[in-house]
Amino acid sequence: MDYPLNNQPATDRYDRMQYKYCGKSGLQLPLISLGLWHNFGSVDNFSVATDMIKYAFDHGITHFDLANNYGPVPGSAETNFGRILKENFQGYRDEMIISSKAGHDMWAGPYGGNSSRKNLMASIDQSLRRTGLEYFDIFYSHRYDGVTPVEETIQTLIDIVKQGKALYIGISKYPPLQARIAYEMMAKAGVPCLISQYRYSMFDRAVEAESLPLAAEYGSGFIAFSPLAQGLLTDKYLNGIPEGSRAARPSTFLQRSQVTPEKVEAARQLNEIARHRGQTLAEMALAWVLRDERMTSVIVGASSVNQLADNLQALNQLEFTAEELNGIERILCKV
Repeated sequence: MDYPLNNQPATDRYDRMQYKYCGKSGLQLPLISLGLWHNFGSVDNFSVATDMIKYAFDHGITHFDLANNYGPVPGSAETNFGRILKENFQGYRDEMIISSKAGHDMWAGPYGGNSSRKNLMASIDQSLRRTGLEYFDIFYSHRYDGVTPVEETIQTLIDIVKQGKALYIGISKYPPLQARIAYEMMAKAGVPCLISQYRYSMFDRAVEAESLPLAAEYGSGFIAFSPLAQGLLTDKYLNGIPEGSRAARPSTFLQRSQVTPEKVEAARQLNEIARHRGQTLAEMALAWVLRDERMTSVIVGASSVNQLADNLQALNQLEFTAEELNGIERILCKV
């Protein structure tokens, strides 16, 4: 699909999206947010990236999720996003929620990839320069690194808010023990954890046991990444691994070994339920993640406007019957 480039954002953009309050805060997020993990780096097509950002905003996606190491090359997604904002969205900054993160490997040496105060303070300054922003709406600790005391990391996030470099703070992928410490510390400082970001999909439900209820206990919103299991919950792998797909290429994200016969068969069966619902498998998988009232938003990745348009169609059918949910559970329990 060729996307017509408008000089001005669509005037009905907010009628095209549903929004939800993030935990116990006054901030609303769109049910679908756009992630820039893939397809927005220096090796990618800048025009396509621009089209996707424009299409997203025209359809009410106000939340754009970055991290300092997104690319490749690391940092280039932030640089490209900053350029897109400058060239296309002058005057619209206050209508956007822009998030970034730090904590994974970013530069050489002992300070370039952990959760220390040194890393986080340097990282947010670098990220602000790359994007050209004065502040981030949300800034996350991207991970618990297993070494840095949680108290050091969380105090740094609190200070980042007090310094005006971010409006809100969040955590990503924290184990439950460290997450509880973080929630407690943030609350006592009067800078509560706005949002918690974790991997969640039909094929990865680990957060249901502890992380999701824990976030709800402390009033934190919850946002899921990889809701399509890196493409496994689309029609791409229903008949094996196609040439040129992510699993067919050397990748640290989706390995050929992860495309198991059990998951392929489960995806085929789930696709039948989606077909009866009048949805694609991807649309149903997104709706399924959003079915939980504790879920604030889901982060989608896209390589084209077509993919993004398909994902947004999920909003047309978010309700499930008990029969559908039971059928899905029967399929997933075999994976």
